[in-house]
Amino acid sequence: MTIAILAESRPGERRVALVPDAVRHYRKRGWELRVEAGAGATASFPDRDFEEAGVKVAAGREALLDGAGVVLKVLPPSREEVAALPAGCVLVCHLNPLGPPGTIEALASRGVTAFAVELIPRITRAQKMDVLSSQATVAGYKAVLNGAGAMTRFLPMLTTAAGTVRPAKAMILGAGVAGLQAIATARRLGAVVSAFDIRPAVKEQVESLGAKFLEAALDESSEDEGGYAKALSEEQHERELELIATHIRDHDLVVTTAQIPGRAAPVLITDEMVSTMRPGSVIVDLASETGGNCEATVSGEAVERHGVTVMGPANLPAELPFHASQMYARNLAALVDHLFDEEGAIDHEDEITAATRVTHGGKITNERVRSNLASATEQTTHG
Repeated sequence: MTIAILAESRPGERRVALVPDAVRHYRKRGWELRVEAGAGATASFPDRDFEEAGVKVAAGREALLDGAGVVLKVLPPSREEVAALPAGCVLVCHLNPLGPPGTIEALASRGVTAFAVELIPRITRAQKMDVLSSQATVAGYKAVLNGAGAMTRFLPMLTTAAGTVRPAKAMILGAGVAGLQAIATARRLGAVVSAFDIRPAVKEQVESLGAKFLEAALDESSEDEGGYAKALSEEQHERELELIATHIRDHDLVVTTAQIPGRAAPVLITDEMVSTMRPGSVIVDLASETGGNCEATVSGEAVERHGVTVMGPANLPAELPFHASQMYARNLAALVDHLFDEEGAIDHEDEITAATRVTHGGKITNERVRSNLASATEQTTHG
């Protein structure tokens, strides 16, 4: 079987789906690997490193994809890339399966069997394939660094000849993987850290990192079967906002990470809350691409509101492409190894395989994706 690795074409995307030290995971299965020339350059993996690892570097997409049975990427393919895929091949990458349905429809029409890494189930045997967690780790770390760089204050306490500088206070909203990494990073940089999450179960994790857990009294279950936070009722959301409003004014750095799969991000910081913060404070909103947790957030930009810098970074993992690619490539290698048996066949009944697959045999096979498509079609019809 031949596996082809496409270079990323979206502006600003610097990651690559294969790194040299992940090659051995594929070669042990006897698979041939090809990588598009220059695909790893922006992640600090030059072509010569792939060649030394036994990967064929293909100059041109036609040479890359000719006869390829599997294609690997980081981000969803463009319409032009979908059209270039070998009919009937297997594609593994991010697909934004609950977003605009155009790409998914095009893949089905092309006869591609497509697997969305966002849909890998949160079960024990899938942990090593968990792309969302690995990339969230990168995002949580980088969010604090970016926020620290935009602040007008030090994060740690400093004792100098000019006097003592008190440590800054950081608050993390959402204690998933990104939030926990943000807590750990802010603590390592010397900030006094507190964190809030609607899931009481994460309190122990937050406190184990040396942060104070801000707890809200909610009367309903706050997480779904997969362990993700779920949308709250209007009354419970009001309680959540009251708690955040009480504490946010005392913090110099706020990192928000709250997202709900398949839905717009919940607003946790109102414009009024921003106005209560100290001038020079910073908010880093990791949910900017799904609407933002702060009312003032502009995705992909840093804006100033009431003297507070509100950062809406898009695709933070691409800002640390070496290690983000390394982690992503290892996740992907584990998933691809799982998908194919010794004869190169796919067991479509397997729990991980079935949950991750979105198209096969010319059809959209994932029920959630089909429902999303139906909703989008209905809105267009009635719009």
